[in-house]
Amino acid sequence: MRLEYFIAKRIYRADGGGRRMPPAVRIAVVGVALGLAVMLLSVAIILGFKKEIEQKIAGFGSHIRVTNFDGNISFESHPIVTDQSLLSIVEQSPNVARAMPFATKPGLLKTKSENQGIVLKGIDPSYDWSFLRQSLVEGDTLELSSEGPSTQTLISSYLAKLLDLRTCDSFLAYFVHESYRARKFTVQGVYDTGFEDYDKLFVIADIRQIRRLNGWDDNESSGLEIRIADYSLLDQTSESLSNQLSTFVDSKGNSLLVRSMRELNPMIFGWLDVLDINVVVILILMIAVSGFTMISGLLVIILERIRMIGELKSMGASNGVIRRVFLYLSFFLIGKGMLAGNIVGIGICMLQHRFQILKLDASTYYLDAVPASLSLQSLLLLNLGAITATMLMMLLPSRIVASISPAQTVRFE
Repeated sequence: MRLEYFIAKRIYRADGGGRRMPPAVRIAVVGVALGLAVMLLSVAIILGFKKEIEQKIAGFGSHIRVTNFDGNISFESHPIVTDQSLLSIVEQSPNVARAMPFATKPGLLKTKSENQGIVLKGIDPSYDWSFLRQSLVEGDTLELSSEGPSTQTLISSYLAKLLDLRTCDSFLAYFVHESYRARKFTVQGVYDTGFEDYDKLFVIADIRQIRRLNGWDDNESSGLEIRIADYSLLDQTSESLSNQLSTFVDSKGNSLLVRSMRELNPMIFGWLDVLDINVVVILILMIAVSGFTMISGLLVIILERIRMIGELKSMGASNGVIRRVFLYLSFFLIGKGMLAGNIVGIGICMLQHRFQILKLDASTYYLDAVPASLSLQSLLLLNLGAITATMLMMLLPSRIVASISPAQTVRFE
């Protein structure tokens, strides 16, 4: 066992693991614990926000969208031919998990008492229901058969309450295509994603209804919604598809435009990027506060042990040996504070994730409760970064022992 480690461990044990050390040292340890807990919560909340919002955007829509290069400003889009020639290129691209045709059509939903502007989103049997099935609060998903266009729809709980609709109720929707057209639909299910931008707007229906309204062919759609296997490769996959389809022209002469969910929702992802900056600021401030409190604690320890320093020097211990003694002691105290900080931070994250104690305004934050998601990798990196930064800050006060002479320590009171 190294001499420095042995001496530091004896000091630590003699002081009851830090419990009998001066108040300033105990405050420093508490400061490390609170600082790490705050850092854990900050990272967990931001990761939770990004994960939840990304899942909602991708679950309701897609990771990547392929549409007509012309006329992509509104939901009244120009169609593209989503035949096998296009699907084969997209589905064979690396990281693509599924490609699904979709169509949108703005309209007016009307009941006996209320009117509401909506966007009818048409899907076909290849649609991935996993996200909406988890969001269902009433009824079931659509049953799309090959016999003919289905009149079933999924509406949000927001629209259901606004228009006083329940499952099996019917309603009229009005659309404009050269002239006014009306269609009667029934409510097959009610969903609630908690993402009000979508819930206030979209009604899910059979894509063949939109094709008939617009006079499109059976293989025409507003575009393709693409789900990918690895979200971390979103930008690379989007760029790869864009390059592959840059020279592609469908059977009706349409050029294609490829956009990722980040490009389709720049305001939302810009807001999330700003949150990342806030977390970086919080981490720097918390590490600085924890480091300075530990510096003051280490200075107190040095003053408390100044006679011991003189005795060790008189027996031939070098300045480096004594510095390492106090660095080891600092490591023990910081480790104790970090252990407590991890317990507090992880405990609060688990409570919030399980019981959703802290609520949010969904109309502002897109979520109804504060999310908390912390991966093992993030936890390890945060702990490693915190202890490395704090220990580096301990180098300066530990050098004070170099200026202490044995003669001065004998007279020190």
